[in-house]
Order: sequence, then C-alpha cells, then structure tokens
Amino acid sequence: METTRQNKIARLIQKDLSTIFQEETRKTRGILISVSVVRISPDLSVAKAYLSIFPSEKAQEILENINNQTSAIRFKLGNLERHQLRIIPELKFFLDDSLDYIDNIDRLLKQ
Repeated sequence: METTRQNKIARLIQKDLSTIFQEETRKTRGILISVSVVRISPDLSVAKAYLSIFPSEKAQEILENINNQTSAIRFKLGNLERHQLRIIPELKFFLDDSLDYIDNIDRLLKQ
C-alpha cells in the first residue's frame, strides 16, 4: 500500500522523467519513449520507472542504453527537482510491455 507522499513523489518523478526523455528523443528521429508508471520504495530511496518504447523492435537496445546512462539521468532529475526533494532516489528502469500484451490479446481474439 503506497502512502500519499509516495504517490505525489512518484507523479513528480514521472513528469520530470517524461520531460527528460522528451528532450533526448528530439535528437533522435523515429524513437518515442514514454514513462508509464513510477513506483517508489517506502523509504523514498529507490524509484522504479516503467518505460514504453516505440518502436518495440529496438526496445531492449534502447533500455540498455538508458540503464548505462542512469547516473546522467539522475543528475538531470536532481536539477529539476532540487527544490522539491531533499534526496533524489536511485533510478531503476524497466520495460513496460503492456501495450504489446494488449495487441497480442486482440490479435488472438480476432482469430
């Protein structure tokens, strides 16, 4: 059960991560990264961000690049949230494949 504070911080991190990824994907054509959900630990030290990546064929490769750049992303996040949060949580990124799962279910139901 998440507390109200956890939910507020998770929404703040989700919004700011979306801004960071939007700025980065402007440089590369044909790639879209959206932050589906952010879940934060009860002690506010770890944030798990679930990313939806288009095109899904390159999703694993892009996720590996994002995981390699975690410290730079955390630094940018710290600059955006320096007045709201005292400690910037450690970031962990995961692939959100719920859209692929929904497409697969729809395809199976149409058969």
